[in-house]
Amino acid sequence: MKIGLALSGGGARGIMHLGVMKALQEQGFELAALSGTSAGAIAGALVAHGYSPDEVLGIITQTRFFRYFRPSFSKMSLLTMEKVEELYLKHFPHDSFEALKIPLTVCATDIQAGKTVFFESGHLIKPLMASSCLPGIFEPILYQKRLLVDGAVLNNMPIEPLLEKVDVIVGSNCNAYPLNKPLRSVANLLERSLLLSVRNKTSDRLRQCHFTFEPPEVSRYDIFDVRKARDIFKIGYEAVVRSKSSWEQLLLNR
Repeated sequence: MKIGLALSGGGARGIMHLGVMKALQEQGFELAALSGTSAGAIAGALVAHGYSPDEVLGIITQTRFFRYFRPSFSKMSLLTMEKVEELYLKHFPHDSFEALKIPLTVCATDIQAGKTVFFESGHLIKPLMASSCLPGIFEPILYQKRLLVDGAVLNNMPIEPLLEKVDVIVGSNCNAYPLNKPLRSVANLLERSLLLSVRNKTSDRLRQCHFTFEPPEVSRYDIFDVRKARDIFKIGYEAVVRSKSSWEQLLLNR
């Protein structure tokens, strides 16, 4: 039985996906394919390359990400991701989808055409950069004659590439958001508006998953909480462990 894992975007909350993958591996489940947006694409790519989830967690906690960002002189963004390519090359020296040990699809948004774009062959690093390119924050990535930004703009749970490849689709969504969370600032209001918009676009795709890991505890963290990486990782791991009986029952019934 082939199992595919769809990984949502969500900034630092996407570290949860690593805990999910570690728990699945410990339970003996082999992933036949991965599909990810933004943080989910990055986590998926590192594991697909051959790093263990614990090794990826180590990379995250030891990397000073802000040193790779530079001010942008473009009217469309605050920062440029040019130096980020150097960071990726350290961990993906072959810069190739074909070099990955697990098939991976990366989701980005063609902001000019208003379309979702999927990448699964050729160069790996540019699609990864595009998939996590937050509009307005980072300068859009020009690749293959397309102007690309964060995949979550249109598709934050990219199950489509998995539909014809696997027997069971599992969703890992790090954007559970309780509506009773107090609104105390403009930032809170903007965050909730964004998450509700993303959630509305994601709900139908989540229903198409055979099983979904969506722990509400991850909502305690925001998209920049990289310093809480180990806590977020643990949330993903424990979400799989808690649902072990339901998860195994699903596979028995397939």
